[in-house]
Amino acid sequence: MESGHWIYALLVLATMPPVVPNSALVAGAGALAATGGLSLPLLVAVLLVSTVAGDLGTFWAGRRSSGRALVWLRSSPRRRSMLEWTAGRFRRYGVPSVIAVRFVPGGRGVGGLTAGVVGYPVRSYLLGAAVAEAVFVSCTVGLGYLGGRFAVDGAARWLIGPLVSLVVAGAVQAVLRLRLTQRPPRG
Repeated sequence: MESGHWIYALLVLATMPPVVPNSALVAGAGALAATGGLSLPLLVAVLLVSTVAGDLGTFWAGRRSSGRALVWLRSSPRRRSMLEWTAGRFRRYGVPSVIAVRFVPGGRGVGGLTAGVVGYPVRSYLLGAAVAEAVFVSCTVGLGYLGGRFAVDGAARWLIGPLVSLVVAGAVQAVLRLRLTQRPPRG
């Protein structure tokens, strides 16, 4: 276990900033936990704290830059419209909108910045971010952990995290494509 401390530090560095794709790494850490290489409770705790802290950092960056950002966003009719639409979604749907945006590609960073810029309440944002990250961490670590339990070959445990991530990403893409083909044409 002592030799695994560097892995926790790497996970913090990879999961705190919302711009780093990290699902494969998180699933791989779940697989390592399944084989005894990492502590599962410590892994989950580290990831939850790291991801929520990163989300809050992004939110506060949006809040601190909101004056300049609002001037820029309002300077164009298209940007103003997008700003109003997004702010309206945060007002209308509240915490569920914060949770949902976490699972849109690039949404973790853009959603946090936008929530900060439009003045979304910090407590509501924190609640939404905590729920979203708990879902992300538990699902991704859980899939890696299950894969790690089934991996018997030494090389397989290193491949299971990325493979699980690819399967999950493929399933999400398939659902998105199916939904796009079922939408009525805009007219």
